[in-house]
Amino acid sequence: MADRMVAVLSGGLSHEREVSIRSGRRLSAALRSVGVTVEEWDADSSLLTRLRDNRPDAVVVALHGGEGENGSVQAILEMFGVPYVGTDSRACRRAWDKPTAKAELARAGLATPEWVVLPHATFRELGAKPVLDAMVSTLGLPLMLKPDQGGSALGAQVVRDAAELPPAMVGCLAYGDTVLAEQFISGVEVAVAVVDGPEGPYALPAVEIVPETGVYDYTARYTAGLTDFHAPARLDAASAKAVGELAVAAHRLLGLRDVSRTDAIVAEDGTVYFLEVNVSPGLTETSLLPMAVEAAGQSLGEIYAGLIERAVVR
Repeated sequence: MADRMVAVLSGGLSHEREVSIRSGRRLSAALRSVGVTVEEWDADSSLLTRLRDNRPDAVVVALHGGEGENGSVQAILEMFGVPYVGTDSRACRRAWDKPTAKAELARAGLATPEWVVLPHATFRELGAKPVLDAMVSTLGLPLMLKPDQGGSALGAQVVRDAAELPPAMVGCLAYGDTVLAEQFISGVEVAVAVVDGPEGPYALPAVEIVPETGVYDYTARYTAGLTDFHAPARLDAASAKAVGELAVAAHRLLGLRDVSRTDAIVAEDGTVYFLEVNVSPGLTETSLLPMAVEAAGQSLGEIYAGLIERAVVR
């Protein structure tokens, strides 16, 4: 690995730029600690020139949001023939669109909260109040609102009273043109990372998420001290097995590669509900994948060094 030059791609121009930079720095340090030669590259207008003139042996995509997760950057790397760690461009697109991912997993028989997807134009053309009334009548309260695309819980809000819906919709639509409204499921919130190994994908220990406010939003995710984490999650053996199986199933069904993270809820009756999947999990000091790696007794640098080797030879 010391003979290879690996570019860790982070930054970019999405709302999640700063988080991505923090992920890239932490991953670069982890890779250097196991002897990998690393350069940190920003995903900016210089990227194509750098790929042409200073072609790396492999790229690790540590971008969050936008082009880093919707398949755009992956498509560029594929066109340049550069090996990279992460899901391929087409599967990224499927996973990036939350309703598409939910629909595919629901068709496969996996539980996911009931939902509706409505673009901004629907509210404008048909009238906001009757549409919101129909949403509440169909899904009930409370509701989870989130943009249909994007990460880091930007724009995501829990609505417990119908009077809260209009301002919540405005906040959600600030991050996208389409809203995904889901039934809010009470229970234990977990994140389960999946890594591709020699024998196929396997789940790392689930991480339990307990936000101080009860909602794991952007602030709770990236402000130290606002959320308690338990790795491994405080689940009974059957539930721990079920969330791992769900995450591996999502990874396989959506065609994901190398590493992913599935967010899920274990309801009070034991049902495990799929929420969404992330093809480029965060690696910051408050991110969940590094916690899962530590809980498994593994090394972040060694895991990614192994994924880099897999990327180079495939």
